[in-house]
Amino acid sequence: MSVEVNIPRLDLNDYVNGTAEQKKKFSDNIGKAYNDTGFVTIANHGMTKELMDELYAEVKKFFTLPDAIKSKYEKPELAGQRGYTSKGKEKAKDSKTPDLKEFWQSGQVVTDNDPVKEEYPDNVFVDDLPRFNTVTREVYQRLEYAGKHLLRAIAVYLNLPETYFDDKVHNGNSILRAIHYFPIEDPNSLPDDAVRAGAHEDINLITLLIGASADGLEVLTRDGQWFPVKANAEDIVVNVGDMLQRLTNNKLKSTTHRVVNPPRKLMKTARYSVPFFLHPRSAMDLTCLDSCIDGANPKAYADTNAGDYLDERLREIGLKM
Repeated sequence: MSVEVNIPRLDLNDYVNGTAEQKKKFSDNIGKAYNDTGFVTIANHGMTKELMDELYAEVKKFFTLPDAIKSKYEKPELAGQRGYTSKGKEKAKDSKTPDLKEFWQSGQVVTDNDPVKEEYPDNVFVDDLPRFNTVTREVYQRLEYAGKHLLRAIAVYLNLPETYFDDKVHNGNSILRAIHYFPIEDPNSLPDDAVRAGAHEDINLITLLIGASADGLEVLTRDGQWFPVKANAEDIVVNVGDMLQRLTNNKLKSTTHRVVNPPRKLMKTARYSVPFFLHPRSAMDLTCLDSCIDGANPKAYADTNAGDYLDERLREIGLKM
């Protein structure tokens, strides 16, 4: 039996530059999808095909560097939040086996004398690939811009002021991650539960994912079936994270998802993906919105802020001690 999943394709230009009617329709559609599955695909997100192609070319160049060179850029004291993180470090929250991946992360650059700058470690620059630094920074800025407008549409859907999230994500603790799911030369050597990315939910407000070089992303439906998510080559996939689910008292769904291993005949091939995790400032209050609490939906979460919640989750996934 086929699984029906509401993952609509929406045009962000309808919200950014559209009429009042187009903006409302976009907001209603993204809200409905985030009630159902927590996922949408987005067109006209602000990145050109040329930029996306160059991004993936630079990412592949980085991960093909020798391990001895990549290791120069690994800073364990930064808990995987900046620079390179080698194989065998990150795992899904409830898993004992690390994911089959390595990754790179870059974060916020504060340019307006905002005191929040003191909270963020400096980004790590790849001396061996200067263009890598330039391209990843441009992608970061464009996805941050798109994410702010998506949050405005979400705020409207929640009957909040349209700019509710603006000050909370200005100079927020967002992360651009480049992931290499490396080839598996000997599948028989792996633990039985070893996968490219174990079933998990994202930590942040929303995640913007720039395609991927191969299939493998799946979401868990409400009836417990795994459904593959595929986007047009130039679209991005955007999903709800746990912080937004928590803020909305489960009204918007942070859906469980995973990246499965390829068929055995393709195990020796690599997969690359680049998600942008849009985080707020650490001081953002994640207390459930009063408007999302009622008799049928009692308050589900204890009060916390984004910084404390992020620390808790980084420990659960093995990146922070």
